Amino acid sequence: MNFGRKSDTSYLLSFFIALIGIGALLLWLPAAWSGTSQYAERLPFADALFTATSAVCVTGLVTVDTADFTRFGQIVIMALIQLGGLGIISFTSILLIVPGRRLPFRRLKTIRSYSVDGVEHDPVKIVRNIVLFTIAIETLGAIALYWFFEAAGTSTSAFSAAFHAISAFCNAGFSLFPDSLERFKGDPALLAIISLLIVTGGIGFIVLQDIAGLMRGKKKRLSYHTKVILIATFILIVGGATAFFLLERDHAFAGMSLADRLANALFQSITPRTAGFNAVHQTDLRQPSKLLTILFMFIGGAPGSIAGGIKIATAYIVLLVMLKRANERGEINSFGRRISAATINTAVVYFIKAVFLLILAAGVLSLFEASRGADLGHIVFEVASAFGTVGLSLDFTAGLSLPGKLVIVATMFSGRVGLIAFVFFGSSNTESYVYPEADILIG
Repeated sequence: MNFGRKSDTSYLLSFFIALIGIGALLLWLPAAWSGTSQYAERLPFADALFTATSAVCVTGLVTVDTADFTRFGQIVIMALIQLGGLGIISFTSILLIVPGRRLPFRRLKTIRSYSVDGVEHDPVKIVRNIVLFTIAIETLGAIALYWFFEAAGTSTSAFSAAFHAISAFCNAGFSLFPDSLERFKGDPALLAIISLLIVTGGIGFIVLQDIAGLMRGKKKRLSYHTKVILIATFILIVGGATAFFLLERDHAFAGMSLADRLANALFQSITPRTAGFNAVHQTDLRQPSKLLTILFMFIGGAPGSIAGGIKIATAYIVLLVMLKRANERGEINSFGRRISAATINTAVVYFIKAVFLLILAAGVLSLFEASRGADLGHIVFEVASAFGTVGLSLDFTAGLSLPGKLVIVATMFSGRVGLIAFVFFGSSNTESYVYPEADILIG
């Protein structure tokens, strides 16, 4: 049986929709809700759907406090985060469970586009290594976090450590604490552990696989893709931390020691690019810091990672298009390598569609929320957070109307898988006719 790229995309969308539906039904059960919040007996289905979508899409936006779920409900959320974070890899596994079936070349290309490099060689081994690596990193993170939570007197420290390790590595941003990680803003070591988990999950398995190959002596040098991702990640983290420190050292970071200010500036630079944990209240940030946070949420992490956004590689190519002139074949040279016209076109199309989605979502959300006194800045921040599957908010999510919640649900889903499918559907229609060239004035 030979499936085309559109069928593969449909299967991926179906997997996420089914996972969200099952998760919403489980969270809607009375057994999942403690009844300690404004809803006494059962969580409304709209909020259950919102929470399930946010967990599967590893976003972290919530309309109700995660601590108000029962242990059963919190386990469901943790499972949805794990399955959603590795959903693309899970989708690959589903394609491989039929014994004796060979995957056609077009399907292998689709899987590789969604997940990791080298899938055409041994996809089963790659999926197994990813799962084992994920479990190992999350286990180490949970062990490290356990000692900090235990020292802080956190009840159920073991479960809290496991929950936050999974949430951090999967870049979900869900927290069992009502104030996220604000109570730990004076603990640079804990923020460093969370940051390390976030970055590891956000740079992508392609990069991690490449680094592992170099360390084991199987490769002589890192790939061009890995170099771009690592350099861009370093620039974004260091540049962002410097900007946040200068902007907030006497504002949101006021009253902290120098070490705590540096740690919080670094954390604020890392978390907006897809994680969603916050050590300082986002409403306390100055306007330039909020704008920088929106930019980071839009960029996101690396391709082939759990992160959202347009991805670092897309932002890098779009920046090259703005700064450099392509040759007669539409190619751009960078760092001694040639970026093809097809890659440039894909990146630009992806960028344009992402901007269109943000404008559309912000416009629709403003129709429902502006009449309720919502500020446009809050709306743009919320939409960028949903699209980038980040989870940061300006205390805006809990007060959304029912239509507003549905808009954010659609934006989170689009930011996770919908935009990728949108690109794949559109890119399959190649022009087969060549017409006379037309001259159009630009600018």
